[in-house]
Amino acid sequence: MTTSRRDVRARLGSIVSGSQPGHATADLLCLACVDLLGVDGAAISMVHQGLSRGTYGASGAQSRRVDEYQFTFGEGPCLDAVRTSTAVLVADLDSPHELRWPGFTDATLRDGIHAVFALPIVLASVCVGALDLFRAAPGHLTDDDLAGGMLAAELAALPLVELAADSRSVARDDDYERLGDLDRIEVHQATGMLISQLDVDAAEASMRLRGHAVATGRTASEVAWDIIERRLVLERDPPPDTPGGEGT
Repeated sequence: MTTSRRDVRARLGSIVSGSQPGHATADLLCLACVDLLGVDGAAISMVHQGLSRGTYGASGAQSRRVDEYQFTFGEGPCLDAVRTSTAVLVADLDSPHELRWPGFTDATLRDGIHAVFALPIVLASVCVGALDLFRAAPGHLTDDDLAGGMLAAELAALPLVELAADSRSVARDDDYERLGDLDRIEVHQATGMLISQLDVDAAEASMRLRGHAVATGRTASEVAWDIIERRLVLERDPPPDTPGGEGT
């Protein structure tokens, strides 16, 4: 039975108004999207300066993992939705005409997701992330489901407000840092370990971590936990004057 727009608005609004700001409310909002909007998963992704900074809420482990691919590969619909401040609607990732995100698309299809819809989240007139809706079967959202998704994206900004140091100036860099760093702490910790172990800067350490994730078909967070718990040690590059190095 189709849920009316009025009922969708009432259900989503009650979640936000009746809960405390934070991850739990974001998760409940994502779960409601699955119940109400004809999708199989949902996630709220934080984005700052063109980079995925954290999965703020998710309806389940698979949705969190698919959102994580956007950080691992540095590409995906939520990043484009934030960059353009417009919805990115992909009815079939397996279409031969869909060539925008090769790494993200391959990994997402392997996880059994064929349709992705990214809806911008705006806070204090700034696009800070996206609500991602996932569906196993290809196909477009209905007009009612899209309208419900847009409402959910609008409401998704509300749990973030009180987490900023000053909600009236949430667009400041330090506020983004506080919001974005709520998740993927393990990636930051593992990156710090790699800086010391490999004698490289932060950018190189992050690239090594994500590169290993891509090469092994895993997410950056999964690789980070292996590094933190000493199950994985990445090797240093050989010096230029050794066999395999860049010397003459």
